[in-house]
Amino acid sequence: MSHNHGNSHCNDESHDHDHDHDHSGTDVGPKDSLFIRIDRSNVVALNADGEGPEVIKPWHQRLDEQTSLESDADDQMIIRVPFTGSVKLRAVLLKTGPADQTPAKVALVNHFTTLPHSSPSFFRAFHPVYPRFANENNLDFSDASDKKPTQEFVVPQGREVGEYAVLPAKFSNISSITLFFPASQGADTVRIYYVGFIGVWTERNTSAVVTVYESQANLADHEKIQGTDGNFSSPQL
Repeated sequence: MSHNHGNSHCNDESHDHDHDHDHSGTDVGPKDSLFIRIDRSNVVALNADGEGPEVIKPWHQRLDEQTSLESDADDQMIIRVPFTGSVKLRAVLLKTGPADQTPAKVALVNHFTTLPHSSPSFFRAFHPVYPRFANENNLDFSDASDKKPTQEFVVPQGREVGEYAVLPAKFSNISSITLFFPASQGADTVRIYYVGFIGVWTERNTSAVVTVYESQANLADHEKIQGTDGNFSSPQL
């Protein structure tokens, strides 16, 4: 697997890994793969000729080129990936291309930030579904155009899976991530074969403290406090 750390590219597979790969014949992949932690049924792809889950493949299918997503109207594509819990992301894995169908770069946006802008026409085209990326229902296009991606990488051409190590502090405790491919490297469309993630998953805490308030207090139900005459003023709302 080729590796990318920061914005530089490293294709030396003999360097130290910060996670464990299985190099045996079973090809089970990194032990910290998040494949089983992806909510695949809710993966969304915009401006694509297929469905988002098609490129969320298990490790042993990462080199498969029978199934892919190709951009539709132009050379831009968005893939939004929700997780089933809280994730501390370490790296994104991509297989793209071939050749000039390779994205020029990938912009990563966690669920606390907004999508980086490309052009006004792009945002107008996807306006009805745009809030799904940012988790902000009232976000408008002027806000979106001012936002920067959480992190972005140049994508080199190649037939291998590229690994892009993210800044952990930027992707800690996220529930979803958006991948934005703003342009190809010369073709009319971009093509994505495989999207994977490496990191640590924890179960999301959905418990909440429930507090019950009386809609209208009945003083007769409350014991009189000694030293008072029992008269209370209602709070001013």
